[in-house]
Amino acid sequence: MTSTRALSASATRADIGLTILRGATGAIFAAHGVQKLFIYGFGGVSGAFAGMGIPLPGITGPLTGLVELFGGLALIVGLLTRFAGFGLALIMLGAIGFVHLAAGFFAPNGVEFPLSLLAATSALAVAGAGRFSVDSLIARRRTSPPLHQEPARARAA
Repeated sequence: MTSTRALSASATRADIGLTILRGATGAIFAAHGVQKLFIYGFGGVSGAFAGMGIPLPGITGPLTGLVELFGGLALIVGLLTRFAGFGLALIMLGAIGFVHLAAGFFAPNGVEFPLSLLAATSALAVAGAGRFSVDSLIARRRTSPPLHQEPARARAA
C-alpha cells in the first residue's frame, strides 16, 4: 500500500513539474512569437533574419514567429505537446547554429539561454505534457467508455 501511495505522489510531483515547465517555456516562446509577428512584423523579422545570414529569411523569419507563438500557446495548455516541443526544439537548434554559437556560451548573445530552451522543449517532446493538460484530457476521453452506453441485453433463446 505504501509503495503505491509513494508512486502516486511521485507521479503527481512529476506532472506538476511538467506543468510548470510547460507554462514557463510556453510563455517565453509565445512572447517571442508575439514580438516577431506583431511588433516587428513579417517584413521586420525577414529583414533581421537576412541580416543574420539565415537562409530563406522571407520564409524562415515569419515561420519562426508563427511556430513560437502557436507552439508556445500549445505548451501552455498542453495541446499537441510533443509536436510543439519538437518544432520549438528545431527553432532553438537553428538559433544556436546560425546566431548564438559564434558568441560563445554566456548570455546575452551566447548559447546559454537558447540551450536551456532547447533542453526544455526536447524534454517536453520526449516526456509529453503530463496529467494536467489538454493532451491528457483527450487521452482519457479516448480510453474511457462512453457515459451513456446502453447495457448489453440478454438474447432470447
